[in-house]
Amino acid sequence: MSNHLYSAIEAANPDRKKPLIELADGTRLSYGEAFSLTERLAGHLIRRGVKPGDRVAVQVEKSWQNLALYLACIRAGAVYLPLNTAYPLAELEYFLSDAQPSFVVVQPANETGVRTLCQKIGHAAVESLDQNGEGTLLSAASDAPTAEIVARGPGDLAAILYTSGTTGRSKGAMLTHDNLLSNALVLKDYWRFTERDVLLHALPIFHTHGLFVACNVALLSACSMIFLPKFDAATVLRVLPKATSMMAVPTFYVRLLDEKMFNRDATKHMRLFTSGSAPLLAETHRAFSERTGHAILERYGMTETNMNTSNPYDGDRVPGTVGIPLPGVEIRVAEPETGRVLAQEEIGGIEVRGPNVFKGYWHMPEKTKSEFRDDGFFITGDVGKIDKRGYVHIVGRSKDLVITGGYNVYPKEVESEIDAIDGVAETAVIGCPHPEFGEGVAAVVVRAKASNLTEGDILSALEGRLAKFKQPKRVFFVDELPRNAMGKVQKNVLRETYAGIFARGAA
Repeated sequence: MSNHLYSAIEAANPDRKKPLIELADGTRLSYGEAFSLTERLAGHLIRRGVKPGDRVAVQVEKSWQNLALYLACIRAGAVYLPLNTAYPLAELEYFLSDAQPSFVVVQPANETGVRTLCQKIGHAAVESLDQNGEGTLLSAASDAPTAEIVARGPGDLAAILYTSGTTGRSKGAMLTHDNLLSNALVLKDYWRFTERDVLLHALPIFHTHGLFVACNVALLSACSMIFLPKFDAATVLRVLPKATSMMAVPTFYVRLLDEKMFNRDATKHMRLFTSGSAPLLAETHRAFSERTGHAILERYGMTETNMNTSNPYDGDRVPGTVGIPLPGVEIRVAEPETGRVLAQEEIGGIEVRGPNVFKGYWHMPEKTKSEFRDDGFFITGDVGKIDKRGYVHIVGRSKDLVITGGYNVYPKEVESEIDAIDGVAETAVIGCPHPEFGEGVAAVVVRAKASNLTEGDILSALEGRLAKFKQPKRVFFVDELPRNAMGKVQKNVLRETYAGIFARGAA
């Protein structure tokens, strides 16, 4: 009986004694222990009535048991639906109403509330799991029979991931077995992962980066993982000598660079550092290289496509770019309105086609249709260009484009100029309603430590460096920029915060 994704993971790991997980306290768990729990959980899901294609919603803290639950869903033919642990019940109601799962696993403290919610919106079995493996799920599954692997083909759904929903209600991206398997196999080879690797894993696993990139690549290369519940710079430095590779978001690297002990000696044994989920500042890339001698490998992906591009393993890892298309993936830049393909160095909408691209949005056929070109290219919503060497540059999101007085302003261009000013740590540029120009450019800046920069200093420094219409009309200073769980700056939050700054009579 073949299950496209699960069978490939099983086949990649014939040695069940090999360590899969090492926890922060040094506890080790083998592939055999993880597969044993996976088989029992899969049997329990089937016993509780979960059928092939049923959704299993999971909102729990990161743990190795949570990873086994993901594998159990795949083995049982279910559709895994991970949910951000930060969602309160009010937000959870939308996801559960939309996905209509037949089984829900939550943290013990939320079990009663979620059970009441499920009774309101439709029947679903509810069980619990915490970060230590406690809760009703594992105790209920303790006597579950080992069920046969449920047959699933390449085009069958393996997971649904909801988008962040910053411009309307969240959409459920439907990812197939082959979307996940094909992409993980490409990354395994492209980034040279083998059974000798030890991946330092400090990412959440309700997101494509931590689960479908990090965990799937590790499982398919039969390597081991140091599985940390969350990022903590001191803990990372303590366990780093055991690792060969680390996958991270830019914030992790910024925090590590604040640690004096993070240097060439601390990283000399490392093979690879990768970064994604949010833009990596060119300055962070350069500072990391100077401190450690390693060039961070930046790549580009999204919920709907997994990974699309990557800087090369061998060759130039160019700061400020996300590299070249991965094998089997096609990338082009097109005029958003007409779909006309643009030449190299021209800025437009990024479109992608390949086996990694999702099946569509759950229960949203019209939205799905509108996001694909007739020739199968997915319109990502990202704005960028492809340079003469074939490297992809991300300028921003189409929804972040600022149109002021009829002129287009790409925030990334302005942010890069402000970030280059001495005393600036990072910047977010947004458009806010303006009575004369439609939108006015505003910059929200985080000062570097000990910096006393003023709004006037920023505006003066930009004179002559940007066209007048691109220059911010206002500059605001904050201690930190609002970010989501994966470190992406939440520009929608900033737009709401500063929406009235250009209103007539505003100070």
